[in-house]
Amino acid sequence: MDTVYQPGQEMTVHWIVKPGTDPAAKPAQVELTVRLTGPYGDVSELKSAAGGTARPALGEVTFEAQPVRPSGAAGERPVSVIPIARDAPPGSYNLIFAVREDGGVVGGASVVRVAPKA
Repeated sequence: MDTVYQPGQEMTVHWIVKPGTDPAAKPAQVELTVRLTGPYGDVSELKSAAGGTARPALGEVTFEAQPVRPSGAAGERPVSVIPIARDAPPGSYNLIFAVREDGGVVGGASVVRVAPKA
């Protein structure tokens, strides 16, 4: 992600919906979650922490969006909003997202930067 966030901003995550192939099927019960965890001094520290070999130097903080539970309606565009605290320490944050459906979980991660407070 190329956007650098400032403390006090909100990060918006737009989820991509792929409709099912069976129009008669009942919509699945899906829960979408996303959070930022950090800060880390740089991406290599973040990756080490994700692998379980390091911790944030300043103590870990987490900012998370409320879980989103799409209804399955046609044209639905689910959005998650992560409020970044006004006193958020600067650094690299791990953006962790997950889709929970029918007892299974699929997820991933990316890197988000938070700038020093202006």
